[in-house]
Amino acid sequence: MAIYPCCFSFLLVSLFVSFCYAEIRLTEIRHDDRPIIPFDEFGFTHSGRLELNVSNIALSNQNPDLDMSKVGFFLCTRDAWMQVLLQIEDGYINCALNSDFVKLVFEFKQLKGKSNSFNTVYQENTADQYTLVFANCLSHVKVSMDVRSAMYNLDGKEKHRDYLSAGKTILPRVYFIFALVYFTLAGIWIYVLYLKRLTVFRIHLFMLAVIILKAVNLLCEAEDKSYIKRTGSAHGWDVLFYIFSFLKGVMLFTLIVLIGTGWSFLKPYLQDKEKNVLMVVIPLQVVANVAQIVIDETGPFGHDWMVWKQVFLLVDVVCCCAVLFPIVWSIKNLREAAKTDGKAAVNLMKLTLFRQYYIVVICYIYFTRVVVYALVTITSYKYLWTSVVAGEVATLAFYVFTGYKFKPEPHNPYFVIDDEEEEAAAEQLKLEDEFEL
Repeated sequence: MAIYPCCFSFLLVSLFVSFCYAEIRLTEIRHDDRPIIPFDEFGFTHSGRLELNVSNIALSNQNPDLDMSKVGFFLCTRDAWMQVLLQIEDGYINCALNSDFVKLVFEFKQLKGKSNSFNTVYQENTADQYTLVFANCLSHVKVSMDVRSAMYNLDGKEKHRDYLSAGKTILPRVYFIFALVYFTLAGIWIYVLYLKRLTVFRIHLFMLAVIILKAVNLLCEAEDKSYIKRTGSAHGWDVLFYIFSFLKGVMLFTLIVLIGTGWSFLKPYLQDKEKNVLMVVIPLQVVANVAQIVIDETGPFGHDWMVWKQVFLLVDVVCCCAVLFPIVWSIKNLREAAKTDGKAAVNLMKLTLFRQYYIVVICYIYFTRVVVYALVTITSYKYLWTSVVAGEVATLAFYVFTGYKFKPEPHNPYFVIDDEEEEAAAEQLKLEDEFEL
């Protein structure tokens, strides 16, 4: 049986990939012969519950002598799964369902008579993060079934159901607070644009649109998680979240490209190569959005779930790299202009600004794509919300920095340069050229 590669793959997924938010989930398994099928991961408190309703069970082999104790569902922590792998490797067990390190939920041998369905409620009183797993240790036997799973915690004296994992239960409030912050930021930006209306460029209005889309996206995400927390279903808020998430992503990457090219406030047009960057980034954002929807709506039990996860990560990295090119081009053009047009100080100040922005963009991308991802993998399940806060704080700081550096100014300090500063800037550019040589 090819159980080892599958077990190893599941271990990697468990250790390095954060599963989607747990909720009431309906899953159709059709003619599947995988020995291990992971479902949702969930952080239980001391009053955790798992409701499992399985119907239309069918095996490709109807031999009555099959050992049905080798087919069933269990809960397992990440640490326990490593012990299970060691037991299988050392030959102590030949099926994960036989391990003392897993918590057995239901074995198919418990099916009564010719029944092809069962309902069970499993109580988990040990607080930890568990993954619901289906195991099929029968060789060359394919399984078909419809699975309805619901994992939740009972909170308070009235025992209300909380369908969000223990480390994510405060996320609705977190997203709502950040939404209010961005709406406030939008109001401040509108006030600034009104005061400086004589020097407002189109890029400044574009910045306002990005802030508003970000605020609406966070509001939809707050409502999405709030409904899941209370009912186990998003009630359509997930659709709005995906729409505004796509628009926000497209607008943000477009804004970085436009600022990087100096569009509107330095020049009123885009060159062909800069337009090509936008033509690449926008379709990639469509692909990334589709991948995100598939990842969230299917979960790790899908055959292609890991493929879509890799597609999303790859597309995200490509987009992040693509938006850096226009900034590099602008830096190069400004350096060349500083040597030829006689306005060394003006171009040097612009050059300094774009260098700063280039560094900040790289830091923002690195933090939100690498550091936040690392926080998800190393943080205790009870504090997974901290990675969301860290990512949102970094994004907010990036928005504020961008607005502050490129705000409309009637007397822009980058253009008001006296003779002494002009000479000093020219000398600095000369020194930089000698250093490069």
